[in-house]
Amino acid sequence: MRAFHLTPVCLAISAAFGSNLTLADEEKTLTLSPVVVTATRQAQNSFDLPVAIDVVEQQNIKDGQLQMNLSESLIRVPGITAQNRTQQAQDPQISSRGFGSRSAFGVRGVRVYVDGIPLTMPDGQGQPGVVDLSAIKSIEVMRGPFSSLYGNSSGGVIQMFTQDAPQTPTVGATTMFGSYDTKRNVLEAAGKSEAVEYLLNISNFESNGYRDHSSSDKQMATAKFKFHINEDTKLTTLVNWFEQDAQDPLGLPRNATTNDPSAFSNPKAVPNSALRANTRVSRSHTQVGFNLEHAFNENNSITFVNYVGTRENLQYLSTSATTAAGRASKISREFWGTDLRWNNNGEILGKKYNFHIGANYGKSSDDRLDINTTNGVINNTLNRDEENISTNYDRYMQGTLSATNSIDIHAGLRRTKVNLKVNDNFSGFGDNSGSVSYNKTNPVIGVIWKVKPDLNFYANYGKGFETPTFVEAAYNAATSGATPNLSLKPSTSENFEIGTKAYLTDNTRANLTLYYIKTDDEIVASFTDTFNRSIFSNANKTVRKGAELSLESNFENNISTYFAYTLLNAKFDSDFTGANGLIESGNRIPGTYSNQAYGEIRWKYEPLGFNTAFETRYNSKVYVNDRNTDAASSYTIFNIRAGFEQTLKNWYFKEYVRIENLSDKEYIGAVRINDGNNRFFEPAAGRNYLVGLSAQYKF
Repeated sequence: MRAFHLTPVCLAISAAFGSNLTLADEEKTLTLSPVVVTATRQAQNSFDLPVAIDVVEQQNIKDGQLQMNLSESLIRVPGITAQNRTQQAQDPQISSRGFGSRSAFGVRGVRVYVDGIPLTMPDGQGQPGVVDLSAIKSIEVMRGPFSSLYGNSSGGVIQMFTQDAPQTPTVGATTMFGSYDTKRNVLEAAGKSEAVEYLLNISNFESNGYRDHSSSDKQMATAKFKFHINEDTKLTTLVNWFEQDAQDPLGLPRNATTNDPSAFSNPKAVPNSALRANTRVSRSHTQVGFNLEHAFNENNSITFVNYVGTRENLQYLSTSATTAAGRASKISREFWGTDLRWNNNGEILGKKYNFHIGANYGKSSDDRLDINTTNGVINNTLNRDEENISTNYDRYMQGTLSATNSIDIHAGLRRTKVNLKVNDNFSGFGDNSGSVSYNKTNPVIGVIWKVKPDLNFYANYGKGFETPTFVEAAYNAATSGATPNLSLKPSTSENFEIGTKAYLTDNTRANLTLYYIKTDDEIVASFTDTFNRSIFSNANKTVRKGAELSLESNFENNISTYFAYTLLNAKFDSDFTGANGLIESGNRIPGTYSNQAYGEIRWKYEPLGFNTAFETRYNSKVYVNDRNTDAASSYTIFNIRAGFEQTLKNWYFKEYVRIENLSDKEYIGAVRINDGNNRFFEPAAGRNYLVGLSAQYKF
């Protein structure tokens, strides 16, 4: 059994409630907290919510960033693990309080939205790479019990918001270039024309990649139109599109073998099998979403969301360490969904309240083929031909009541039904058609005590629910064929959370959260076999204990600091038998970091339009398998960014440079959980740079 050390938490509490707090009084002018909508589905000051929620503002999304992966922005959010895999063939590894750490492809355990439109399918598969971050103004990141009010697979919620149209029509262009022959160009136009707001954004990206066999290119487009039909009704239309080709360098083992170099002796190298099978991916995605908002009066309104889209994904995988044999997994997806919500607010017995009730439905249909390849070329030997259909039907309600002048009660309830269905069109392994349904009602309740204008305490309790995705239910470990595993159970969890939000001085804001989560039947990645098939199973019990701390300060002379710390003890809480034998109670859940920290100090010199920031990031060691027999070591890296801004009549110019990993440290940036070939490690890039130039013209 591993001890759960609370020393950093005790220090944080001491800092939060020490002598500085006695300086606070009601007459003080307070620094404003961000306004958020994800927690309560209406705009509200995050300081007054019993929810662990953070906002990544536009400057932290764009300043000195490539704007290609969410991991660039989310590393500053406590409770979130966001690992850049240094290659574009896989989405970044994103987990919330350890939920989603098992993900082999895409994002699991965390729901993703853009402008209220889901990027997560009914079975829980998330695709954050759909959105061009250069078109995003802010990202809200919510953790904890209230995330379950967004339905299946909600260990956390990440919601991106696209930029608002400026009052004056604006056109702009940005070009970036950096290490590994990386190039990115962005063109944008935005403005208002009578009752229509518009935003158009197109971009392209290409890079040779840090590792061998990791080149990629991606083209993206975003179009947003907001129609003000009348003063009570507005309709927002959002279109997202991208096409991508990327090589996959796979992971590397700790020790070199006959066919694989070591991750620690030659981090830029790739397994010979990746070169023989030419492992790579081609993707395309188109999605259109509509968000209609209508106010009947000052107390009642409705929100109607509808979306539809298609996705093509062709992934080439290796299946042999010594030959050119491989597999191609092809998925053609059609999906759509809708959400209708009634919003009501007012007073009851003199107490203010707001209330939301709604229902949503989603459907995703994948035509899936699995075909053998030789030398990275399809040879038409079919292994799988089936249709995977996932649907969800949810009903939910959520509300807030101001019980007293200093106490607000928040509560909600969500009933979720998820169906998975397989229509097997391939006779090679018999008829493997089948279906399974999951049903769950999840309640959540929270209370916030507003002790003073600059000090709040809160407590929450809620239940969570996570079904298997089709990626996780794709293969049955008990067979050597392509039999789906529809016997996987959904995982259920209980979440307990307490926290505080405080202004230590008029220029320093602090958030501290402590939580305890126990889960039954957690879905775990048992192993990836030699054919690159990921097999999943249910663990018995797991438990997560942790703390999240953030401190933000603004000082004189335009100096500001930000610090975020995450403590997470995520472990198996009972013995269970996995594919590789007995997994003992007390083992850590692989892919979870017990300690993470991010800090930065920023300075602006306004007479020259100059700004700079120094960043540091620390991650503790992370286990790569359930048995905890191997791990990636801890690391600390340092980054620096700097830039200039100029305004000349109608023109705005910006130049910036970023240097990542200043000390040129060799470290493992991401891991592949329970890999059957022991290729657990994905090395991160050494010292690298990025230079960006942008210009905007306002008419």
